[in-house]
Amino acid sequence: MNNKRIGKATDWQDWLKEELKNPEFKRYYDEFGKQLEISYQLLQMRKRAKMSQGQLAKKIGTTQSNVARMEAGNQNFTISMLTRIAEAFGKDLNVSFG
Repeated sequence: MNNKRIGKATDWQDWLKEELKNPEFKRYYDEFGKQLEISYQLLQMRKRAKMSQGQLAKKIGTTQSNVARMEAGNQNFTISMLTRIAEAFGKDLNVSFG
């Protein structure tokens, strides 16, 4: 990965486009990006439900600190955990390959 400094915010897209040509960088970017997407969806569902992290933790059988890590993108999600989260919000879990 190239560690050069970015001079302007507008350079970000150009820098990212160039870095994504590197297969290793792209793999990490894709992996982390998907985890963040799930984390963001979890946070949004919890807020819409007006539920605290502690309340959600109790419903899914974990701790508040684990929910905080999930929402921050610092926790890997198992299918079992995703299923419990979906059930806590009365949703179905759908997984697809594109």
